[in-house]
Formats: sequence, C-alpha cells, structure tokens
Amino acid sequence: MEIETLTFYFTKYGAIAIFVVVFLEYLNLPGFPAGIIMPLSGVMAAQGNIPFAWVMVITVAAGLLGSLMLYGLGRKGGEVFLNAYIKRFPKQKESLEKVLDWIRKKGSLGVFLGKLLPMVRTLISIPAGVIKMDLTKYIFSSTCGIFIWNFAFVGAGYVLGDQVFKIFG
Repeated sequence: MEIETLTFYFTKYGAIAIFVVVFLEYLNLPGFPAGIIMPLSGVMAAQGNIPFAWVMVITVAAGLLGSLMLYGLGRKGGEVFLNAYIKRFPKQKESLEKVLDWIRKKGSLGVFLGKLLPMVRTLISIPAGVIKMDLTKYIFSSTCGIFIWNFAFVGAGYVLGDQVFKIFG
C-alpha cells in the first residue's frame, strides 16, 4: 500500500482508520511502520482534519489495546509457546531466559524503556505477560512509553506538516 492510499483512508475514515492502523501496528502485524503511520496522523492534525490531542488519545488507546492483547497472549499461552519454541530451537533458550530475567529485574522500568525501542516496543508485551507482571504496573509503564513514542512521531508530522508528503510521497 502506498502513502497516497493510506492518506485516502485516513482522510475518508479519520479517527477510525488511524485507530485500526495503529492498533494493527502495535500488534506487530505486517503493515506500515510507525515512522509513516504516526507522522501522517500528525499531518492530518496540522491540516485541521482532526485535533492533535484527539490523535494522541486515539494512537495511545490503539497502542495500549494492541499491547494488552500481546500481554494477554503472553500471560495465557506464553509459557507453552516458549517451551515449544525452546524444544525446537534449543540454542535460543539462553537468550530467551535473559530477556525474561531482564524484565523480571527491571519490571515497569523495563517495559517503559522497551516501549521506546524500535522492534522491542511491540514485542516487550509478550515477555511481560509470560512473567505475569502486575497488570496495573504494566498498563502504567506501557502507557507512558507509548505516549512518548507516539508523541515524538505524531508531533514530527504535525510540526513538519506538508514536508512529510514531500519526503514520503
């Protein structure tokens, strides 16, 4: 899908399109990276199509919902999946245990920092669920990290406005 197509959907369906695309991105499903989705949402706000604050609410809610689904997946079936994965790829056991230990040691701070790192930010939810991190702490640390990440990208689109179209278009 090209940026023109994404722009069409964002313009036609507004908040719903932004929510769905960001939600799918936070589920780590194939699609557009945050580097395109978030700035485009900011551009829409800069053009007056949707208030900036509303874009932030939508993108943070979508990000948190996607993250909670992965957290739930990790919490309910993560152990079974990890055991099957380790059985199939035994050399990965040490790496996976290091990730789980890091989350156990760092807790909320680990989730918060993980939400600020590309690639890690969408996957950190699964190990947090596997270790059965306290849900309230998970939600708080995830929301803070998601807000900062989204604010940086949506804000860039808002500030740069039409320059984003020149870069990606």
